[in-house]
Amino acid sequence: MVKMIRRREEVCIGCRLCEVHCLVEHSRSKDLVQAYKGENPRVLPRVRVEEQGALSFAVQCLHCQEPLCAYACLTGAIRRTEDGTVLLDEQKCMGCWTCVLACPYGAITMDLQRKVAVKCDLCPGRDTPACVENCPNRALLLSEEEPSVG
Repeated sequence: MVKMIRRREEVCIGCRLCEVHCLVEHSRSKDLVQAYKGENPRVLPRVRVEEQGALSFAVQCLHCQEPLCAYACLTGAIRRTEDGTVLLDEQKCMGCWTCVLACPYGAITMDLQRKVAVKCDLCPGRDTPACVENCPNRALLLSEEEPSVG
C-alpha cells in the first residue's frame, strides 16, 4: 500500500491552515510563534494553497509512481522509497532546481535562503501528515492505495 494525500478542491476554503501546520511540523521548535518569528532561517511549508476566483486547493507532492523529479535530480537527492514515498535528502541537494523544472505539478519549492529544494515528505514519524490532520474542512485526506502497475 502506498500513502497518498488526496485533495478535494470542492471543499477547500483557502484558510491556509495546511501551510501553517506544515511549516510548524517541519520547524526546529515545533512551536507556532517560534516557527514564524524566532527561527532563522525559517523553514518553508511543503504545501501551498493556490486560489483562482472561488476555487482554492493545496499543491503538494503526489509521490508519483514515475517521479520525474527524481529522474531529473543530478545528485540523487530525490528517490522513491519502497513504500512509495518520494523523498528529498536536503543534505545531497545542490540547489540546481532541475527537480522544480521537471515536476509537472509545481509541487517542489525553491528555498532560496538555504539553497535547497523542499517538497512534501508526508511528515515522517507521524501517522497522519500535519496538513491532513489540521484541515478543518477535510479538503485533504490521507489514502492508502495499491501502487498502479504499468
